[in-house]
Amino acid sequence: MTVSIIVPCHNESANLATLYARICSIMDACQEPWEMICINDGSKDDTLLQLITLHQRDSRIQIIDLSRNFGKEAALTAGLDAARGDAAIPLDADLQDPPEVIPELIKHWKEGFDVVNAVRLSRDGESWLKRASAHFFYRVINRMSEVDIPADTGDFRLLSRPVLDALQSLPERRRFMKGLFAWVGFRSTNVYYHRAPRHSGKTTWNYWKLWNFAVEGITSFSQVPLQMAAYLGFLVSLLAFIYAIWLVISTLVYGNPVKGYPSMMVTLLFLGGVQLMALGIIGEYLGRIYEESKHRPIYLVRQIWQRHTQHHDNHIENKTN
Repeated sequence: MTVSIIVPCHNESANLATLYARICSIMDACQEPWEMICINDGSKDDTLLQLITLHQRDSRIQIIDLSRNFGKEAALTAGLDAARGDAAIPLDADLQDPPEVIPELIKHWKEGFDVVNAVRLSRDGESWLKRASAHFFYRVINRMSEVDIPADTGDFRLLSRPVLDALQSLPERRRFMKGLFAWVGFRSTNVYYHRAPRHSGKTTWNYWKLWNFAVEGITSFSQVPLQMAAYLGFLVSLLAFIYAIWLVISTLVYGNPVKGYPSMMVTLLFLGGVQLMALGIIGEYLGRIYEESKHRPIYLVRQIWQRHTQHHDNHIENKTN
């Protein structure tokens, strides 16, 4: 039973040699047939050159070179689509998720589980703010979503062939993979590990990108923000109606003295802010519908290196589902 290890790469040239050495040591000790599919997601350093060198040394290393940077979710999708093994294991190239956990994932897979999640017990090398925001995000999205997304679990996990086939049948183009892994279901279990700091280099995930990633996840798997906008509108309308009744009674009882400018401005700004917030939430969902309606491919492939064969296509390969 072949195991496909999926490694999205974006400016990870400093980590590739160590990653390859550790994977070779672990997988050869497991005595399992394996392949490693590396996706070059528009790297600007010599990541592609390093990958080609590894491929020439070991034909089990396959390369998918995307035409530009499409983002990690698209790169991960490209790797999962290309996986030919009976199981696939997404793995970050920065070695924060240790390959030494792979034998335990395979062990549970052979026991009959289709999905084996690798759950983080700690996140060394990350700031307290990033750890706290990640902890908060998983709790919030699970309260909002009908799908139970495993907390403190990244892309690092094992997916059996039936799960891979199910993922390939999903038509979404804007993908939140952690949610899709949970949505397809299947029999699952967890293993636990301590996440290490990056082996080399700096992460490109700043707080703005993490915020957008969180918004993507919530809007992909929950309609609660839309419902909250509606409830907030009803609440503000109710308060405005009560305030109008109070004004009528106050005028009849105490007369109609001229009110101050500040109270009027506070009311106008509050109502305007509520309306803009509701429109922003609606806009997020409308934007997703707009992106899906264009039916653009998730990713475009420039070249593929596979089993000592380099494919030079006259056209650009694409993934359209």
